Amino acid sequence: MKIGLVGFPGSGKTTVFNALTGLSAETGFGAAKPGTKNLGVVRVPDHRVDALAGLYSPKKTTYAEVTFCDIAGGTGTRDLDRGVLNAMREMEALCQVLRAFDNPAAAESADPLRELRDLLTETVLADLEVAEKRADRLRKDRSSPNELKLMERLVEALENEQPLRAIDLEDNERKMVSGYQFLTLTPLLLVLNVDEGAVADPVPADLEAAAGEIGTQIVPLSANVEMEIAQMPAEDRGEFYEELGLGEPARDRFLRAAYELL
Repeated sequence: MKIGLVGFPGSGKTTVFNALTGLSAETGFGAAKPGTKNLGVVRVPDHRVDALAGLYSPKKTTYAEVTFCDIAGGTGTRDLDRGVLNAMREMEALCQVLRAFDNPAAAESADPLRELRDLLTETVLADLEVAEKRADRLRKDRSSPNELKLMERLVEALENEQPLRAIDLEDNERKMVSGYQFLTLTPLLLVLNVDEGAVADPVPADLEAAAGEIGTQIVPLSANVEMEIAQMPAEDRGEFYEELGLGEPARDRFLRAAYELL
């Protein structure tokens, strides 16, 4: 499973990547060209596999793996570069990192709801461009009236700023449009990147409601703290999670939410 991490400048997206993978990718505004990717492969913890391995003592125990792709988004602008959009289309799932902490380097105050809506607008417009072009071609060659009917339905939804994942599609309809790599049809998970002191706080009600409207979940975490812990020796991590009031690493919570989503 390949999950693309996306977010606007200052959201802490690469710090989240480091927290999830234990790697040390360069962080900060403009650290990489828009659309380029940091890659990290993570073994998925599974208590069922552990229990079976303990029962049968196999020579080799193989866990599922997830590839995290930290997609660079450029500097300062809220318009997504085409390279970023193309990189996002390659992913099986997307994770948007939302900033909920003060960042002196950021031009604006933290507003995760605004960031969620801004990315939704960008991806809806990108999908609308693809759907309109395909609908126009189908009208000209009249080769597939069923696909044209479906595409016109998708165009109408996108014109109303509705993500395609919120549309009720039959299995055959999903197969029909799978090759177009619609961004708003790709499963989406949200990470709320908070200050250390707010990691156990409830998610704001307006943000929770907005996530529910587009059919996604929110995983709150403090990326800076999680990154520091992820880079510690394994035997030293437990006491830090206890101090934060967390029973498990953010990576485990994230992976479980991602699997539920997919």
